[in-house]
Amino acid sequence: PGSVVLPPVEAASEPRRRLPKVAKIISVANQKGGVGKTTTAINVAAGLAKAGRSTLVIDVDPQCNATSGLGVEPAQRHPLVAGRSLAEAVVETSQPKLFVLPGSQSLADADALSASNRQRASMLRQQLAGDLSGFEFVFLDCPPSLGQLTRAALGASAEVYIPIQCEYFAMEGLSQIIDLARQTKAKDNHRLEIGGIVLTMFDPDLDLAHEVANEVRGYLEETVFQTLIPRDVHISEAPSHGMSVLDYSPRARGSWAYAELAMEVIDRE
Repeated sequence: PGSVVLPPVEAASEPRRRLPKVAKIISVANQKGGVGKTTTAINVAAGLAKAGRSTLVIDVDPQCNATSGLGVEPAQRHPLVAGRSLAEAVVETSQPKLFVLPGSQSLADADALSASNRQRASMLRQQLAGDLSGFEFVFLDCPPSLGQLTRAALGASAEVYIPIQCEYFAMEGLSQIIDLARQTKAKDNHRLEIGGIVLTMFDPDLDLAHEVANEVRGYLEETVFQTLIPRDVHISEAPSHGMSVLDYSPRARGSWAYAELAMEVIDRE
């Protein structure tokens, strides 16, 4: 690990920077585990922070992987459960401009889900707008399920990013999360859009990986991000060190890929 070296595209993108009045709130969701969901939330956020954007990751997964992956201890009680202000629970990470609202196993408590989905989403949306307006990007790392926490997060978000791995069965279940996003848009949150599909674990030496990428692009067209996230051991190792891959191994292929993906996110503003 050492100082990060970013692609030259960062400097080229800087003149386009503009500060929104409120944060762009993005859920990162997929009901399948092992697709790079939390990894994508952490590393895209880190890439945006390194591009000068004040970015927050809110861990709404009771497993708290985004929290530990950024070198922070999980909370005893999540503010969404305790009824506290979100802003009071925000923790600064070791990387400038990158913050995390730690997850907690208390989110798994059934009592935390007593309100209706619409009420819960409304409460979360109000807290995000009122407490966290100083951030430019807020990422909600959802659990690997289509349960109430994911539904509430979608109800409070402007966009959802869906990571899928470039492997067999990649399309399995994709329609379910897309359908849930569309249902949420129709019933609870009219501004929600599918902001992007992230292709992860891409192996350029495998024909299957290219076939999957082409199939997904054919199905979802411009919604799919151009950047392919490679299968890279450094991406897998970084969370155990409490760091993004951009800090853990700045010159790794995975680090460059996530930095480029962050630039795509900025370009889509």
